[in-house]
Amino acid sequence: MSTLTKREARLRRHRRVRGKIAGTAERPRLVVFRSNRGIFAQLVDDEAGRTLASAGWTSLGAKDGSKTEQAAEVGKALAVAAKKAGVETCVFDRGGYLYHGRVKALADGAREGGLQF
Repeated sequence: MSTLTKREARLRRHRRVRGKIAGTAERPRLVVFRSNRGIFAQLVDDEAGRTLASAGWTSLGAKDGSKTEQAAEVGKALAVAAKKAGVETCVFDRGGYLYHGRVKALADGAREGGLQF
């Protein structure tokens, strides 16, 4: 019996979720990638294979505060970029990560910025 590493388990969860959701031009997929140092998010139209908007912790000016606070700022920045791209609603793809901590903070920040999902 083989056991999965944390990364393998996350990728397995991500593949399972990706089989169920897909982004369209009207309602793109909000993809989250979380690293040890920061967090990134994109709005992806899977039908056309295009990224409509993106935001990441590296694009934030001041990197003060905790990683959770940075994730909330990334969510707000993504919402601003989404409005410029003409996107108001999206489908949330947590990328196999558990919905708490930084992933939840990013989602809440995007909702504060005006994205609906």
